[in-house]
Amino acid sequence: MRAVIAGGGTGGHLFPGIAVARELEKRVEKPEILFVVGKRPLEAEILSRYGYPSRSLDVEGLKGGSIIKKMKVIFGLPGSLSQASDVIRRLKPHFVLGVGGYSSGPVCLAARMMKVPSAVHEQNSYPGLTNRLLARVVDCCFVSFEESARFLKCPRIVITGNPVREEFLEGSGRPDSLTIENQKDMNQSFTLLVVGGSQGAIAVNEAVIEAVKILKGKGRIIRVIHQTGKNDLERISSSYKGFNADAEVSAFIYDMAAAYRKADLVVGRAGATTIFELAATGKPSILVPYPFAANNHQESNARSLVKAGAAEMILQRDLSGELLCDLIMKYMTGRDLLSSMSRAALGIARPYAAGAIADGLMEMAHL
Repeated sequence: MRAVIAGGGTGGHLFPGIAVARELEKRVEKPEILFVVGKRPLEAEILSRYGYPSRSLDVEGLKGGSIIKKMKVIFGLPGSLSQASDVIRRLKPHFVLGVGGYSSGPVCLAARMMKVPSAVHEQNSYPGLTNRLLARVVDCCFVSFEESARFLKCPRIVITGNPVREEFLEGSGRPDSLTIENQKDMNQSFTLLVVGGSQGAIAVNEAVIEAVKILKGKGRIIRVIHQTGKNDLERISSSYKGFNADAEVSAFIYDMAAAYRKADLVVGRAGATTIFELAATGKPSILVPYPFAANNHQESNARSLVKAGAAEMILQRDLSGELLCDLIMKYMTGRDLLSSMSRAALGIARPYAAGAIADGLMEMAHL
């Protein structure tokens, strides 16, 4: 079996594709799986760590930027479509899966032109521009949220949830926050995981720094594992050192599943990958949706966990170190609340999403 998985731009787009690739490997002996991504070095580095070959396209997004940039992107589309066609011509895949992000567009269009079965997976409650356009030309759309289906003009729509890598599912039936050894009293160490997405989140980073500083001033013992994004690494590291905080700071956390296992509470954005990883691991969270996401879909994503009783939400316009400190303190001193939120998160998990998509792809390609 030969397959192309196209997309990327952020880890949030790439990781669901990796989860599906792993499920395909369980179903077929030694499949050929090629990832087609954008030009960000992080994408190729992540895929290399997982053992997958990749090919990058010269393609950018239309959203944002100047008129000149938009014109450059439009005039560059024939070139990226030609590159995508070359990939398909060489590999001769049985199917193509687009997982969102700029590179999925040319690859899925090329698949359509060359009569190769194709599908897309939409992570968010409101589909991105690329997937809204591709839905009209692919054979099937897999969606994480039922409400996104109404925005997609697609011949076949399957609700699967968002694929989560299997390392997030190991031991997820008994989350760390529920084990006896983690029933710490309020004066013992409490581990906070901060994830602003693969590119970081300056507003979240700054609020966390302020909150941790306040907590330390109150004599609270807290350990922080903080993914800052590349651009904010040096500044955030220096800030923690300035008040001698117990903080493990990195631009990008490659073994995110291990970081989740260490955490008592997670603070982060509300991209679909984060939402479904939180559910799969049963981790309580404080979510700060990215306010400029298309159709405010991150707020909608976050509300799905809040409604289930698995998370708190702070809108970015309301975010401050003091407010975040108060919420963290609430859970540091309320282990019963953490346990309740953990159970609620597990209750809405969709651990078999990657397998469902793998099965759907093989059925679509008559394999």
